[in-house]
Formats: sequence, structure tokens, C-alpha cells
Amino acid sequence: MVGYNSLEYQLQYLSSKKQNSHKHMKTQDFNNHSRLVAGWHGITFFALLALLIGSFINLAHAAPENLYSASLICLVAVILGFFFAYTRIFALKAQDRAIRAEENLRHFALTGKLLSATLRIHQIIALRFAADEEFVALAQKAADEKLSSKDIKMSIRNWRADYYRV
Repeated sequence: MVGYNSLEYQLQYLSSKKQNSHKHMKTQDFNNHSRLVAGWHGITFFALLALLIGSFINLAHAAPENLYSASLICLVAVILGFFFAYTRIFALKAQDRAIRAEENLRHFALTGKLLSATLRIHQIIALRFAADEEFVALAQKAADEKLSSKDIKMSIRNWRADYYRV
């Protein structure tokens, strides 16, 4: 019997949670694995772009007595642009770290060794889609041949979906 705190139990639990939590979603594969969130990548981006453009047009046409407030609006728009970019960058970096740890743990559980230190983060992120049966061999091939993330993803025969990354 497997104990609740054992690594094997925890891996089985995480695997079952991942497999059962998105049964209503379309089957994921190479062609449809990327995901855009309309509210963030569409509406927020274009609203921010309109704010940036509009604020600088406003500054260019501002009367001398309104230059200070028009320049403050431009500054706010630029700051919001940095917020928009960095919130995405920081979230992806945190996800990348989690994926690196998860895939290192998965490789260790399957082989008793950590992933090759020569693998780059973009390769490890691509390897997360490989099923356990092909993961170890593909990880070795990716390290030896310095495969791109696209090449790794295209080499996967049995796709392991990741519905959590945005």
C-alpha cells in the first residue's frame, strides 16, 4: 500500500487531478496547445494601446495651461504599459520555474536522475507535453541534438495536455 506522503502517491494524485479536471475541454495537441485569453491579450492590450496613443495625441494638442495634466496622463499610460508587460513576464517566469521543477521531478521518478543540465528552459517547457513513455528518450534527444521547442513538440507522438498554462 502506498502512503499518503510517498512520492508515488503524490505523483498519482497530481496526474489524476490533471487528467480529470478538464474533461470538457477539446483534446490538446501541437496545433491547438497555445492559448490566448481574450480579456487580457485582446481587450486589455487594445484598450491600453488606445490609451497610449490617445494620451500622446492629447499631449500634442494640449493648450499650454494643460500640458502638465496631459503629460501626467501620458506618464500613467506608460506606467500601465509597463505593468501590462511585466505582470505577464513575471507570471510566465514563475510558471517556467514550476514546470522546470515538475519535469525534473517526473524525470527523477522515471529514471532516478534529474534532467540533463544542458537542457534549456524552453526545451523543458516543450517536454512537458510528452507522455511518460516517450519523455525520457525525448529529453535525452533534446539535450544531445539541442532541439528547438517546436522540434520537440512536433516529435511528440502521445500528447500530454497542459490546460493550466496561459
